[in-house]
Amino acid sequence: MASDTIARPGNGPATTDNDASPYDVPDRYEDLDEEVGGATGDTLDDIRRGEAAQQQHTPPEEKAQGTVQVSRLATQLYTLSHLVLFSLLGTLARVGLSHLTTYPGAPTIFPTLWANVGGSLVMGFLTEDRKLFRHEWGATSTYDQLLRRARAAKTDNNDEKRASIDLAAAKRAHLATKKTIPLYIGLATGFCGSFTSFSTFIRDVFLALSNDMVSPDLHGLAPPHRNGGYSFMALLAVVIETVGLSVGAYVAGMHLGAALEPHTPSIPFRLGRGVIDKLAVLLGWGCWLGAVLLAIFPPHDRWRGTVVFALVFAPLGCLARFYLSMLLNSRRPSFPLGTFAANMLGTAVLGMAWDIAHSTGAGGVLGCQLLQGIEDGFCGCLTTVSTWVSELSSLRRKSAYIYGTVSVVLATVLMIVIMGSLRWTQGFAPLQCHP
Repeated sequence: MASDTIARPGNGPATTDNDASPYDVPDRYEDLDEEVGGATGDTLDDIRRGEAAQQQHTPPEEKAQGTVQVSRLATQLYTLSHLVLFSLLGTLARVGLSHLTTYPGAPTIFPTLWANVGGSLVMGFLTEDRKLFRHEWGATSTYDQLLRRARAAKTDNNDEKRASIDLAAAKRAHLATKKTIPLYIGLATGFCGSFTSFSTFIRDVFLALSNDMVSPDLHGLAPPHRNGGYSFMALLAVVIETVGLSVGAYVAGMHLGAALEPHTPSIPFRLGRGVIDKLAVLLGWGCWLGAVLLAIFPPHDRWRGTVVFALVFAPLGCLARFYLSMLLNSRRPSFPLGTFAANMLGTAVLGMAWDIAHSTGAGGVLGCQLLQGIEDGFCGCLTTVSTWVSELSSLRRKSAYIYGTVSVVLATVLMIVIMGSLRWTQGFAPLQCHP
């Protein structure tokens, strides 16, 4: 059998000897920023340029080497199925955790903070982990050997330096290989991206600014009046807490992945490709259909507004973010346009849905529930904090500050224009359905 080649980011040489993925993966999958991380020491700019250079210098016949065991159509089906399934699970986790952390005396009164921190923690673990999917490619044994060599080479400085270089190359190769695994894309892009929500974070920023963030201790009553200075401090508090804790959780997740590497189990090759992928097709589309049927024939009317409509719209938002990332992220390595566009679009849609739901004559209870499902499902899954903090951690310092600042400021301005136009003219009317 001819030796296969993995094209990977960075400057290291390609790894051979049957390293190729069993999936025939579209080239656009390389533009998913959930599958790049800071474990190798390369910035997102370096990784993007390395991928572009690798594609330019790889001859067509080399790209075609190897035996493809899973067709491109099947790979895309598995990937989309994992995204649908894990977007449903991520939405359930976010909505459930938000309700669980809303209680009298809560130290934070914007409960989506927990979801953003939790999703960023899981994303950091997945970025650093190199054991869960070690059976999905042939070179993991090479990585294990290099890891042992790097740990053993402590007496000779030259050997230690060489082992460190080889180990970094193996890490880069493994990160590149993760992009070819539908289950990993489902976990990172689907679950973590849907568990976290950038649009809800910006909504909380506006509610803090407008003094409309209701504490559970007030039992639904409006908060007391305060001056603009306190509102500005409240805005800063939401931004600092969410961004700081999410970035910290992402780094902690990477540390957790490195610490648990000797004890992390690996998914067997046949179980991953033979069972999990096929099961995702059945469960993903089946559960989505089940959510649609529950929305049409609800066993309890309140469920539709609380979670069912959110599950109906969740896969649409996740898939839209997935394709935006593939189409736009590679165009400007220092400013991921795909994630940025998804976050801005989702924020704008959430603001409009919020205005309609809190205006007079919003369409009754069913219309209110439908709008709440769009906010929690479509907008919650279209926007993401986990990928955003992953990109911030991978970019160069200047690019990270520009990208992060522009994202928060522009999204806040959008919310002020959209939600503020109703808040400071007619005011927010009470919801006609349960919040």
